[in-house]
Parts: sequence; structure tokens; C-alpha cells
Amino acid sequence: MSEKENATPDADETPPAEAAVTSHSALSQAADDPSIGTPRRNFVAEFMAVAVGAVVGIVPAAIGGLFFLDPLVRKRAGSGTGDGFVKTDLILDALPEDGTPIRYTVRDDLINAWNLFPDQPIGSAWLRRIQDQVLAFNTVCPHLGCAVEHRPSEGDFYCPCHTSAFDLDGKPLNVIPPRGMDTLEADVRDGGRIWLKYQEFRGATSEKVPV
Repeated sequence: MSEKENATPDADETPPAEAAVTSHSALSQAADDPSIGTPRRNFVAEFMAVAVGAVVGIVPAAIGGLFFLDPLVRKRAGSGTGDGFVKTDLILDALPEDGTPIRYTVRDDLINAWNLFPDQPIGSAWLRRIQDQVLAFNTVCPHLGCAVEHRPSEGDFYCPCHTSAFDLDGKPLNVIPPRGMDTLEADVRDGGRIWLKYQEFRGATSEKVPV
């Protein structure tokens, strides 16, 4: 025999037939052994746990955010138009054509934190009809904050606290008030409906400063 025929196969070399058998055996073992797919299953389980945790955390946070923003939303959705004007229940024809002042209580929805109080009195105004327009004054005296009254017999406005007096156009008639009566913006809309922008102003100053 030649040396080539007598050569013994190397121990590390596996015959093709045996390699195929070994590969098939490994595949069978992988199919039967559940631990082979454990890392992938763990990853999926962890991902689902994180997703569920995120949803559980986001939903309460979103609800809480809406709860805190609710007063702002309701305030914007109040009875006004967003420009500060409030719709009154008066029409222009309800005011005397001769300009006689009518005292009117202004009402609007009030927001106190998360509580809504609809149709609450927020102040009052003197309203005068001047042809097709409305002249409006805050009833609060610009001196020290008392209520200004109308004196039909005198044809003026009068503050009984400190004897401040004003003509029907709101101009001071003596030196006691630091400025004239505070005018309010008024508009006639919707076929004669009176809209009013009610504001309050700082007292005891010569300048008209909203508060």
C-alpha cells in the first residue's frame, strides 16, 4: 500500500455524512430547547412593559394638565366675545332719547380658580343715549371710590362721600375729583343691542389707569 492509502483521517476532520447528522441534531435540539429563544422573548416582554408603563403615566398627566388649564379655557369661552365686551340685555331704544342717564348693572361669568359662576354682577355703569351712540361711565367716583349718583334736579352726577360733582358728560364741576368720570367703551351691535366693555380704574390719580 502507498502512504496515501494508509493515511489515517485527522481527528479534527469530520466526514460530510457525520457533519450533516450533527447539524440536523443541533437544529432538533434548538427546536426542543425553549431556552434558545429566551433573549428575544425577554426583549419583547420588556418592550411591552415599558410601553404599558408609559401609557399609564401619560394618561393621568394629560388629565391633570387639562384640569389645570380648564379655568383658562372656560374664561376664554365666557359670555363675552374675546375683545372684552359683554353683551347687555339693553337695546338702544331702551335709553331715553333726551340723554337722561340710566344706571345699569353689568353682569358676566366669573372664574374663581376652577369654579365658574355664571351671570354675576361685576359692576355698574351710567348709560346715556347720544343720538345713535351710547355714552357710558363707570359709577365709581375717581376720587376715593364711592358710588356716583345722578341728580335729576341739578342735572349732574354727584358723589355724596366728598361732594365731587360732574356734568352729564363726565367733566368735573369742582376741584375735588382728580379727573373726570371714567368712560367705558360701548358699542351698538346686532340691530340695536348694547355691548359694554366694563373696566375699573385706579382712584385718587389724575391719570386713568385700569386695574
